[in-house]
Amino acid sequence: MKILWTDGSASPNPGPGGYAVLEVVDGVAKPVLLGKEAKSSNIRMEGLAMIAAIKYAGEDGCEIHSDSEFWINVLTKWAPTWQANGWKKKTGPIKNLEIVQELYGLYCKYPVKLVWVRGHAGTEYNELADEWANKAREGAEL
Repeated sequence: MKILWTDGSASPNPGPGGYAVLEVVDGVAKPVLLGKEAKSSNIRMEGLAMIAAIKYAGEDGCEIHSDSEFWINVLTKWAPTWQANGWKKKTGPIKNLEIVQELYGLYCKYPVKLVWVRGHAGTEYNELADEWANKAREGAEL
């Protein structure tokens, strides 16, 4: 099972966005995927980072460390109900529905363990994922 750290960035929010996926092997984290959108939001970028991470790991499965409590809640609490209700919620439309549906489909298809970490709290790999998400937003490539 791959150990991955994800993060997303948009500045301003909304504005140009970027995301990063880092893989940790033998205690060393390195970026393996970067992405960007010209007009985006932090939430979109966090979701796209998770999609990229799960696709990267595929059938091997992954443990995703993320500071996005929102997306972890989407996957573990809200999406099952939304799907059962025809991708609708009582309070109105689901924002970023295409990301929600793709991410939830991947989450259900492949072995994924989600680990929430507090953002901007000095956690080494989370800080590094944040740095790379900002670099991706600014146009960095691997």
